[in-house]
Amino acid sequence: MKKHLVFMMLATGLLCSCQKTPKYASYDDYPIYDGSDLELTYTPEASTFKVWAPTASEVKLLLYEDGSEDGASRVLNMKRSEKGTWKLHIKEDLEGKFYTFQVKVNERWLDETPGMWVKATGVNGKRAAIIDMSKTNPAGWEMDVRPPLKDEADIILYEVHVRDFSMSPNSGIKNKGKFLAFTEHGTKNTMGQATGIDHLKELGITHVHLLPSFDFASIDETKPNDNQYNWGYDPLNYNVPEGSYSTNPYDPAVRIKEFKQMVQALHQSGIRVVMDVVYNHTFIGENSHLNLLVPGYFYRMKPDGSWSNASGCGNETASERAMMRKFIVESVVYWATEYHIDGFRFDLMGVHDIETMNAVRLALDKVDPSICIYGEGWTAGPSVFPEEKRALKKNAKQLDGIAVFSDDIRDALKGSWQHPEIPGFVSGVDSLEESVKFGVVGSIQHSQIDYSRLIYSKEPYVNDPTQVISYVSCHDDLCLADKLRSSKPAGATDEEILRFDKLAQTIVFTSQGIPFIYAGEELFRTKKGVHNSYQSPDSINQINWDNKTVFQDLFEYYRGLISMRKAHPAFRLGTQKNVQQYLHFLDMKTPNVVAFTLTDNAKGDTWRNILVIYNGNRKSVMVEIPEGEWNLVCNDGKINLTGIAQVKTTAFVVAPSSASILYQL
Repeated sequence: MKKHLVFMMLATGLLCSCQKTPKYASYDDYPIYDGSDLELTYTPEASTFKVWAPTASEVKLLLYEDGSEDGASRVLNMKRSEKGTWKLHIKEDLEGKFYTFQVKVNERWLDETPGMWVKATGVNGKRAAIIDMSKTNPAGWEMDVRPPLKDEADIILYEVHVRDFSMSPNSGIKNKGKFLAFTEHGTKNTMGQATGIDHLKELGITHVHLLPSFDFASIDETKPNDNQYNWGYDPLNYNVPEGSYSTNPYDPAVRIKEFKQMVQALHQSGIRVVMDVVYNHTFIGENSHLNLLVPGYFYRMKPDGSWSNASGCGNETASERAMMRKFIVESVVYWATEYHIDGFRFDLMGVHDIETMNAVRLALDKVDPSICIYGEGWTAGPSVFPEEKRALKKNAKQLDGIAVFSDDIRDALKGSWQHPEIPGFVSGVDSLEESVKFGVVGSIQHSQIDYSRLIYSKEPYVNDPTQVISYVSCHDDLCLADKLRSSKPAGATDEEILRFDKLAQTIVFTSQGIPFIYAGEELFRTKKGVHNSYQSPDSINQINWDNKTVFQDLFEYYRGLISMRKAHPAFRLGTQKNVQQYLHFLDMKTPNVVAFTLTDNAKGDTWRNILVIYNGNRKSVMVEIPEGEWNLVCNDGKINLTGIAQVKTTAFVVAPSSASILYQL
């Protein structure tokens, strides 16, 4: 009997090892797994591993004692399960161990991978970690709640890189370059002014937008003292926080807990948190953690078999395929629930298909409808996927509840992003008035705009202004101060450049789209002329917090703009109908001047009528304004909501390169 049993076991083993790779006519024929238990389900009693690898003939699970160095302590065969999955159940407590999967396809063993649904890893993200996630919650985490947000029109975004925020010697922050930097209160610059999270609260923004903070590939986490820098648009493990931003990248739980502490601290300060997510490509293609599970499936290929490259980074993911769509949707829901993330900015959203983005919106609505979604409605190269099916800016009307960045207002204000020397409206260029007006209304339909004269879009592309992100600069390209310097008109002084800056942001904050600023712009941030600082050193990228003292007037102006917008709903009307009803442009006879009124206590505003005038000329202009008694609250680079002066004449003079804002009660 024993001989027969041994023979049967050997025969079964041979049968398993000789299974052929399943063949499918197309990716559409791949089985779709609809369960929610991929990767790892851990309890102290047992761990269940499950991986989707429908084309594999064999799959191994490799267990490790260490997250980076030692060889595997056990190598176990996984069993084929339902709908293309492979499964292994181990009845013991594996907490503290590490693991990888290895897949055999077409008689070839691929490299090891921690999987794509992995939620905890060792150093440099090479091996998945088995941890008890409940132990990563900081004290009081169960009481953490999203700060109140009544309307998406109330959002004010502040984009910042984790390292930029705190690395400067004058930041006063102890945990430099770490998630924990956002938890430190009472920090000061050299002159004793608030920095860090206290500064954010003082400024008044509602949402911090973090540049990529998931696990990315370009930083060697074993060398924390090498001052390595990267923006992080090179995804490695999508559902794991970046280890170099933690105090101990070797301990898988530390980065998770410290990320949560950051979110918790920001929430306690009344600030929501947005994650920059980069599902459109991976750091590498062929040997990515995705491709090592199911070769080819998660990416778009050209007819000749080469990689489609709409990301400009060598590959692009195929969000339209069922399991890639499932992954993206489950990933954002995971961050929203496990880490309490309040919003997502999709890098190169135009690579993704419309159906997937709408599925993301639907899934997050079930978690909390106030979670915001916005993204870049463009690509960095051509795609094999049809334009009419992609989440491009021109298709934004099909993306309810999802906003797109407005390059229209951005380049109208400061000049071409591609040509540093070309100025825009705020530096004195005329013929851009219609593009500025288009930005003011939030890229919607408005009867007083001549769409044929716009610099980019020739028609409205959103349903409501809350589908547009209004901005003049971000981490990409030259920061605002550097752009204004590089494109300054002949003879322009430093004082004039500051005026250009104030005018640009006044237009952003009095426009109907969702305002967005790049961290440090309120301190006249410079990156020393570097237009693409994605891997420049800290000396280029860090925020110089002493500039808060040097440019105190500029900071107070930004703060005043934010305070005014938050106090007056007329600047955030929210819907196309409201904008069309309450916002009316004045007929300006002088070039490079835009003026409009917000009438009839728009959206319940305490100011009955509001008049906003932008003078893009480098000289004063006289503007004919409606009759009546007006209260002046913004003028000549100063803002004071209690009032600067009263205006009773219809002939009003607007200072050079500035905005004036007046109201009637």
